[in-house]
Order: sequence, then structure tokens, then C-alpha cells
Amino acid sequence: MERTFESEIELLRLGAGDTFRGEGILAITKGLLQSGVSYVGGYQGAPVSHLLDVLVSAKDLMGEMEIHAESCANEPSAAAMLAASINYPVRGTVTWKSIVGTNVASDALSNLASTGVTGGALVVIGEDFSEGASVIQERTYAYAMKSALLPVDPRPPNLTSMVDMVEHAFALSEASHMPAMMQLRIRACHVQGEFAARDNTVPDHGTNTKFKDPAEFFYPRLAHPPVIYSQEADKVADRIPAARTYIRDTS
Repeated sequence: MERTFESEIELLRLGAGDTFRGEGILAITKGLLQSGVSYVGGYQGAPVSHLLDVLVSAKDLMGEMEIHAESCANEPSAAAMLAASINYPVRGTVTWKSIVGTNVASDALSNLASTGVTGGALVVIGEDFSEGASVIQERTYAYAMKSALLPVDPRPPNLTSMVDMVEHAFALSEASHMPAMMQLRIRACHVQGEFAARDNTVPDHGTNTKFKDPAEFFYPRLAHPPVIYSQEADKVADRIPAARTYIRDTS
């Protein structure tokens, strides 16, 4: 049976003082709205395929919030969307199923992780492993280690921790200039629960409030030699220490 969220979309309009009660995927979407995201996209695939369904169903709200929403043709094109956060201080989110989907998007992800980001960049990963999965043992953690991405794994998988981790992932990404990846297993995607809602945040730059001028050319962010050598040094010397500082200061 096809799942629809048409009757639950109004939950995304809840604000401070309200209690959200619903499913994990819908809560993640609420977390994105509370975080002031400017653009969202992704490629269909269980167990996070419902995230795109929610975004499409909420097209009217997305328009009101000035959020660009796009259904991508594949995982690489979704990862390429996050390049908007390299030179511009805008928050963006894309989603796909992992680990196979992450493998397909690895080229774009590697370039994104190398140059680093200015605005918060978050990939919501459908972490599909173990029993009943298409791949039993492979996990996204290895890609995060390889490319110096921030793996965020909300535990326990309740709605409060999941929504909080969405907002922390953006802040952590901006503090460290590293793209973040939130890993959601099947149970986390579809868990039912509640959390104290916060007000949605319209981004400073959206579909109706665009930048007046293009970003200035910044040579150190190019993805070719010899710049890539300094980018690799930045991962160890600046980005990872900045991530640790944020975690320590907010724990």
C-alpha cells in the first residue's frame, strides 16, 4: 500500500509551545524547517524515500518558507546540489539510501569534503544494513572516515534526539566547514513519538531573497592541484579540531 503524508503535513507548521506527534521522517522534515534550510533534494530509496514524499506533499509550505525543493535523477546529482553551500552561507540537505547510494555519489562527495563548505551541508542517509538489507555489513561510516565527513548517529532513535541532531548537524557543519551525514536506520525512519516543537525559520537567502551578487572567486576552494594539498591539511589542522571544539562546548 502506498503511504501518503497529505493529512500530516500541517504538523510541520507547529511552533514553540506545541507538541509534535508523528513519524520519524516527518520529524526530520520539521527539524530541517526549524534549522532555516534554504534548499532540499534527494534520490528515492528505502528507508528514507518518504522524506522526499513529505517534501513534495509540503510544496505549499516549502514555497512559503522560500525553500527550493528538488527530486534528483540520481545520487551524484543530489550530492552536487550541496555544492551551493561551498561558496554561499546557505544550509542545504539531500537524501538517499546508503551504502550503495553513497558509493554512487562518492565522486561528488569527495570533492565536497575536500573543498569544505561555508553553509551547513547535511546528507540524510538511509543506513540500510544488517538483516533484511541489500548489503549486510557495509556501512557509511567508512566513507565518513575516508573523506573526513561528519557522521551523526542519533541515539536513542527517538524524535527529540533526531530533531536536535538535525539542528546540531548544521551548526557543526558550519563550525568545522565539513559536510555532515545523518545516519537513519529503518526503525529510526519510521519510529513514532513526540517532541517539543520550535518555530520554523525562514532562511536569510531563499527562492525570493536571492543574493544580489555572485560569490567572489576564492582560489583555495578549487578542486584541483595544487590547492587540494592545502585542503587535505585543513582537514587535520583546522576542520576536525573545530568539530571537536563544537562538540565539547555543546555537550
